[in-house]
Amino acid sequence: MAKRQEQAAPDAVMTRIGQVVMLHHGGDREEARNRFLQLWAEIGEDGDPLHRCTLAHYMADTQDEPDDELAWDLRALSAAEELTDERLAEHDGALVVRAFYPSLHLNLAADYVKLGRSEAARVHLGRARGAAGTLGDDGYGEGVRAAIGRLEQRLAEEEPPGGVPEPGPLDGPGGETLGPPRRRP
Repeated sequence: MAKRQEQAAPDAVMTRIGQVVMLHHGGDREEARNRFLQLWAEIGEDGDPLHRCTLAHYMADTQDEPDDELAWDLRALSAAEELTDERLAEHDGALVVRAFYPSLHLNLAADYVKLGRSEAARVHLGRARGAAGTLGDDGYGEGVRAAIGRLEQRLAEEEPPGGVPEPGPLDGPGGETLGPPRRRP
């Protein structure tokens, strides 16, 4: 039985992260946040970069405060910078590290918008746009590119770069979220 479980879930930590993501998507944000924190304590600051990147990426979505969301998104980016294509191939042979960057930078741009820091948002939005060529022509890639476009539009409607932006709503004008869709682990 244990051998079958091992074959079904070669990376138990990624499986556990995926379970918490489903809990969060099911509406239990606080419990998801608590379980992510438990996993983070197990993984540690120096743990596997894939685990840290994935967990931090999703943990950001469970935060109540924009500052906390930014901190987790920065952890995700930092872990991605340590991640190698070889390690990622162990999890999913079709993924490459550079494909993470459009979403990670878009999340940071959205965080900075929430914090009223438009210039920092523009920097990360430019990085997201620059890395978007790595995205596939699938629903996920289209969703990230669409989110980049929505956030670009929102920033274009604000004062020009260098001006003092007005704080805006956390969501886009049509109620859509400003960040990218999340790919499940």
